[in-house]
Amino acid sequence: MKSYRAAAVQMNSLPDLSKNLAQAEDLIDLAVRQGAELVCLPENFSFLGDEQAKLAQAEAIAQASEKFLKTMAQKYQITLLGGGFPVPTGNGKVYNTAVLVGSEGEELVRYEKVHLFDVNLPDGNTYQESQSVLAGTQLPVVYHSKDLGGLGLSVCYDVRFPELYRSLSRMGAEVLIVPAAFTAYTGKDHWQVLLQARAIENTCYMIAPAQTGRHNAVRQSHGHAVIIDPWGIILADAGEKPGVAIAAIEPTRLEQVRRQMPALQHRVFL
Repeated sequence: MKSYRAAAVQMNSLPDLSKNLAQAEDLIDLAVRQGAELVCLPENFSFLGDEQAKLAQAEAIAQASEKFLKTMAQKYQITLLGGGFPVPTGNGKVYNTAVLVGSEGEELVRYEKVHLFDVNLPDGNTYQESQSVLAGTQLPVVYHSKDLGGLGLSVCYDVRFPELYRSLSRMGAEVLIVPAAFTAYTGKDHWQVLLQARAIENTCYMIAPAQTGRHNAVRQSHGHAVIIDPWGIILADAGEKPGVAIAAIEPTRLEQVRRQMPALQHRVFL
């Protein structure tokens, strides 16, 4: 693992595939011009807003998203994460799929979100992700890169399930990635503290690209895409507008924190 710059992209995606991909390319370009070698897009980067429209267009969204990720990774010579887009399952639902692509446009690893966001929030909004999404059945894996380190994938609601991240750290994760479209209501209280907790307890860097702002009449995201170091320190925060959070991933810092706080060596139950 070398020292490198990573970017957590923050988008305001809409129910408009072409506009979203154009926005994503602009932000990838911005990140690369600031030196990012690993660029991470948020959950629902290519389409967000209307569930029935998403299902109706799922095949087109999936094909366009995968082509876009491979084209952008190759064009900019970066490792690129597409943090979540719908891939049809064949039974009327989709998998919420994150795909990591290498600089030659090759797919490195994919993950189908296992924890689905079925909640009734105190602000009156109800989310039933399982109505349109089929849960994945496999834990995410760690992609081991000679240059970028052990990259552990997850998606949004997963961040509330620490056992998933413990599994990733046991598999050698050094950088945890949590692309999200966190709701504005829950995000103001839980987003930052959950991310810091996962970083601290696993002594890993955390890269959390995010959605922000309004996506349709009822859907609003929290924003604050962040990069957090293994001690839980926030290195970069994109705030509330579309943009990028960029920070250095330093192997010497990772080694220092793990030497000073060797919690992973002291595990008893996992």
